[in-house]
Amino acid sequence: MNPLNQTIVLASNNKGKIREINQILAPLQKDVIAIKEFTDEEALEDGLSFVENAIKKARFACKVSGLPAIADDSGIEVDALNGKPGIYSARFAGDSASDEDNLNKLLEAMKDVTAESRSARFQCIMVYMRHELDPTPVICQGTWEGSITSQPQGENGFGYDPVFWVKEDNCSAAELDSERKNALSHRGKALRQLLEKLSA
Repeated sequence: MNPLNQTIVLASNNKGKIREINQILAPLQKDVIAIKEFTDEEALEDGLSFVENAIKKARFACKVSGLPAIADDSGIEVDALNGKPGIYSARFAGDSASDEDNLNKLLEAMKDVTAESRSARFQCIMVYMRHELDPTPVICQGTWEGSITSQPQGENGFGYDPVFWVKEDNCSAAELDSERKNALSHRGKALRQLLEKLSA
């Protein structure tokens, strides 16, 4: 099954992710579409690691679509919180939490943490599966080091971007344009690895 001549399903309906993934995988001349084109259901994310959850999501997307699928599981690890929220980043403030809810919970948890101790990183595991029973999924990992600001800054991006300080550019991730963010980000790094592997 040649990945270069097919539509690929993304196991997400996040418009920000779909936009980023289509931008970076453009050289494959693929159309990456959201899983909502096939189902309103979501994969059960009960793994204990980013890798487990990404594989579960990719397998589910292959199953419901009959097409190759990409899934990512990503989140933010904050050292002062012993790596939390980690795999629970999207639901840190509860199962139906908004981005703003999660940000507010993180900032509240960090309110007494000094500037020197606010180190954090985004992690992304990106999985590509050719079909539901693919025994050798392609697994790529990207990491983006930074720190947590004391208040949100910037209007671009999504998720925890407004509170993730990017030292190289002296701004938050939400103040970067999409091209610069893709060059630096955890998801951009994982996707470029994936592009390389699928182009080989």
